[in-house]
Amino acid sequence: MDPTDFGIQVILTTIIVAPFLWLSGRTIVGGAKAKLMDAVWIVLLGIIIGTAIGFFIDNIIIGFVIQLIIWLALVKHFFDCGWLSALVITIFAVIIAVIVAFILAAVLGLAILTLAV
Repeated sequence: MDPTDFGIQVILTTIIVAPFLWLSGRTIVGGAKAKLMDAVWIVLLGIIIGTAIGFFIDNIIIGFVIQLIIWLALVKHFFDCGWLSALVITIFAVIIAVIVAFILAAVLGLAILTLAV
């Protein structure tokens, strides 16, 4: 992967994923433990470590499990919670992201339909 592409991937993923992780963390463990900059660090470190693991481990399943454990460990560390709370925060962040994606798709779809008419 080209370093420029990797840099763009890191920036875009952080901008997109960190707010969902932050909202989820604030909901589960509270605002005192879940700061936006903590969510940014989780995403940045998760991407960098995940890329390194993907580079060294060829087995997709083993790589996925290791990356999942690392992401949960990052959430656990930065949001100062237990493993179960880290798992719930992560799952809830995905649910929030999916809901927002559906809402954006519906709004953009309606906008495109009204422009086409």
